[in-house]
Amino acid sequence: MLRDTLKTLLTAWGPSGSEHNVAEAVKTLLHSHVDSIKTDVLGNLIVEKYGKDDNAKRIMVSAHMDHIGLIVTSIEKEGFLRVSSVGGIGRIMSEYRHVVFENGVEGVLLSQPMESNKPEIKDMFIDIGAADAQEARGMVQVGDIAVYAPDMFSLGKHRVASPAMDDRCACALLVELLLYTEDQKNTIIGVFSTQEEVGTRGASVAAYSINPDIGLGLDVTAWGDTPETKIPDIKLGAGPAVKIMDRSMIATPSVRDALFDAAEAADVLVQREVLPFGGTDGAAIQHTRGGIPSGTLSIPCRYVHSACEVIDMRDMDGALKVLLQFVNIV
Repeated sequence: MLRDTLKTLLTAWGPSGSEHNVAEAVKTLLHSHVDSIKTDVLGNLIVEKYGKDDNAKRIMVSAHMDHIGLIVTSIEKEGFLRVSSVGGIGRIMSEYRHVVFENGVEGVLLSQPMESNKPEIKDMFIDIGAADAQEARGMVQVGDIAVYAPDMFSLGKHRVASPAMDDRCACALLVELLLYTEDQKNTIIGVFSTQEEVGTRGASVAAYSINPDIGLGLDVTAWGDTPETKIPDIKLGAGPAVKIMDRSMIATPSVRDALFDAAEAADVLVQREVLPFGGTDGAAIQHTRGGIPSGTLSIPCRYVHSACEVIDMRDMDGALKVLLQFVNIV
């Protein structure tokens, strides 16, 4: 089930540049269900499922495995860890949060008192319970990365909150697409990409190597349905969103329209996404080589880049139905 796949992927530790645990979880889920699996130099997991049409197009569908984190930059004599951000960490959303390192060491993320009352990431530190620097170095090292500790929970009947929902929910969609497609017309090249949160690096490399006929990014998008938040015009539970534009791309009209056609064929309501910021793997694919027709299908998500990113499973179910149609329509 989609929710079970989502839970499995949310549990895996995997900040930008260290996505190997997520990749292994995906391999386990897809083993024996696809035609090929390989890993490239940047750690992208590239999975193919061949199309049955003699003139099958090669569709690259990319969802990023990484999520935001905090890298240790120094260890103070009292045992506290100074950190810097890996991706878009926000100070307000991070204070007093439970964090965890790959080796299982846990900590609390805090900011020191500031006269200006405007602390930045450089003013934050992690308390791992060490008495001094020597004890701390026995637990973690400079260069180790902490992430928000896994904590998936339900909100009402349809909604789920967790760290790393950006973009593990899209990874779960891509896994399910590859599991459930049978005898599809076109070849699906699923890319579980790396380092999206620090500049869509993995998808850029993968797209150049694959050189697909069509590209599609799968990602979350921001919300406009909480108090005093109206932009973008996106609501949870109102369906997945077809991206028209964000700061990094204007979706290729043919791909955008194919997504609308797929939604109509699947009898799924979709939203139109115009985002005045942000970027996705879809743009990385579109900008590759001489240009590749590309778009993005988005999952509405509240509180993006926090420890409690919230999605609606009805949007996930709708997105999967759209994808199952899309790979046969384009």
